[in-house]
Amino acid sequence: MSDSGEVTFKDLNLIDDLVKNCERLGYKQPTEIQQQSIPYSLQSRDIIGLAQTGSGKTAAFALPVIQLLYDNPSPYFCCVLAPTRELAFQISEQFEALGSNIGLRTATIVGGMDMMTQSIALSKKPHIIVATPGRLQDHLENTKGFSLRNIKFLIMDEADRLLDMDFGPIIDKLLKILPKERTTMLFSATMTTKVAKLQRASLSNPVKVEVSDKYQTVSTLLQHYLFFPFKLKDSYLVYLANEVAGHSMIIFTRTVVDAQRISIILRNLGFPAIPLHGQLSQSSRLGALNKFKAGGRNILVATDVASRGLDIPSVDYVVNYDTPSNSKDYIHRVGRTARAGRSGKAITFVTQYDVELLQRIEKATNVKMDEFPHDKQAIPLLIERVNEASRLAAVEMRESQQKKRKGRFSAKDDMDMDDDVANLPKTVSNNGKGKSKKQKKF
Repeated sequence: MSDSGEVTFKDLNLIDDLVKNCERLGYKQPTEIQQQSIPYSLQSRDIIGLAQTGSGKTAAFALPVIQLLYDNPSPYFCCVLAPTRELAFQISEQFEALGSNIGLRTATIVGGMDMMTQSIALSKKPHIIVATPGRLQDHLENTKGFSLRNIKFLIMDEADRLLDMDFGPIIDKLLKILPKERTTMLFSATMTTKVAKLQRASLSNPVKVEVSDKYQTVSTLLQHYLFFPFKLKDSYLVYLANEVAGHSMIIFTRTVVDAQRISIILRNLGFPAIPLHGQLSQSSRLGALNKFKAGGRNILVATDVASRGLDIPSVDYVVNYDTPSNSKDYIHRVGRTARAGRSGKAITFVTQYDVELLQRIEKATNVKMDEFPHDKQAIPLLIERVNEASRLAAVEMRESQQKKRKGRFSAKDDMDMDDDVANLPKTVSNNGKGKSKKQKKF
């Protein structure tokens, strides 16, 4: 232990290169899930890990896998399954960052990207494959020479979401073709009946590591609500955006249409907003995420595609434009802020139709929310401008739909993203190229 009595990454028997990388990335000390799971992972034990969002689960499995790979280098060493494309890219980025000075090679295999480019990346025999289940199955069935029969580690991240998204049958197929002699780690925020069934089917004598309740938000998160009539919803959002201008904010909507519409309204009023939802092209989705992470836009308007797993270091506010219909969705949305010990604020919009939903969330999280302080007299002054911006947004969306039908729709029309493809994560383009000559290679 350190002089202060706190557990360090060195105390977890990680090699010096990994300890230095943790320090370089700003990981001051291991989180609870990392402290409990890494020692078992280094023994190649099967693990079922339950931890709240933002608790450091990715590093909890990436660090021991990289160390064991360092001791026994081999291609296709580990496969990580993730429920969304964005999370898959993020996991790859974290593997690359943690293994940056030891020649780690990764491949990110997700839908919405070119199959041939991915096949070439797989032919280079990466150490780590991070994939969404459907696209991984496509490659196993159609890419010549690719198999996972020698895989040593299988990791299923956000397992409850994997199963909620009906990946269960595909995962069952994958489990049948993977070698029995492997280490399996299953990480989830909640222990549902589906996750318990998957655990029994895929893990052998697992160690259970649990560091949170089923419904829990972190203590550094301040949670508020705003109550108003439904017809004033957009005006209240613009008021709030103006009040917290200069801070980073994720606004969650229930539908794709609202995510697109609100981002246009905010842009029409001079706010740097960008949408993220499942109907955008994959390059546009990654571009939106990168632009928000880099600070090029400080307002991200998203559906629940952004509510799970994504680690965006400095999100000051999470705004629930639509009150989540269940507590689990609320937990994951507000988990985008107040991560890794930082503070953050969550504000939930509540209309006359949402009071019961708010009460359910408060009961499940055991948190009584306070009303967010605001000036009610300022709202009427905004209504006319907001209505006009809304009208212009409707016209813009209608024109975009017409272009789509005529086949002339591009990512630039989509969301003013003409320069975003150039900002894709390095996991898309280099697949392990461009390493320093000083690096030790596997």
